[in-house]
Amino acid sequence: MALNRNYNFKDVDMLMAAKTVTESFKANIGELSVIRTNWNEEYANQIADKIDDAIENYLGVDKKKELRSATSKLSAIQMPALRDVSFLKTQLEVDFSDDKTKLKEILKQLGFNDYLKQAQKKDQEALIQLLFKIKSNLTDSMRAEIISKGLSSELLDRIIEYAVQLKDANVSQETLKEGTKETSSQIAKIFNGIYNEVIGICKIATNYYTYDELKKELFTFSKVVSNMNAAKRISNQPEE
Repeated sequence: MALNRNYNFKDVDMLMAAKTVTESFKANIGELSVIRTNWNEEYANQIADKIDDAIENYLGVDKKKELRSATSKLSAIQMPALRDVSFLKTQLEVDFSDDKTKLKEILKQLGFNDYLKQAQKKDQEALIQLLFKIKSNLTDSMRAEIISKGLSSELLDRIIEYAVQLKDANVSQETLKEGTKETSSQIAKIFNGIYNEVIGICKIATNYYTYDELKKELFTFSKVVSNMNAAKRISNQPEE
């Protein structure tokens, strides 16, 4: 059962039962209209339209589809970026193996000491920090010196480009996380509104039909759900 619902049924069962109750409401509106001033055919049709709209536009909505896509995009950038920064560090260690002091200074300035270990543990924020440290601190003179040792300039260009791509992808993912929460809350509000309205009709109608068991059953919400599921089970049974 999804969070923030006022009912203990599956969303599909709640909506289909609400639709069934509404049809019974419409069929008996001539009788029921004497109970309340706003109970008329127009009101019944409004509820039916509201339920149809919820089924059409919100039932089964994949609220996390875009989030999964953004996460996938982020992962697609993360792995090659991590590979390239690790490859850069290895080449620096080889190229400056005869000058440990210089190597230590380069690795420190480029952020390897502060962020590489966490980045290798799939920490996205650490990887972004490392990439931007490289992007910011890779001066023209340092770049020229590194390239003169034989390191590819294309590797450095890719790493700098990853910094922007990964930052944008991470922002997109975080924004969608919040958007997913808002969408879930909106759907819960719509479904709860339908349930509350229909259950209100049920409470009054069942009381009105206290001495008419057949009609009372039409407005007993749990009974409608139960009958609906029983019908499903029968229809799913294999033929003899």
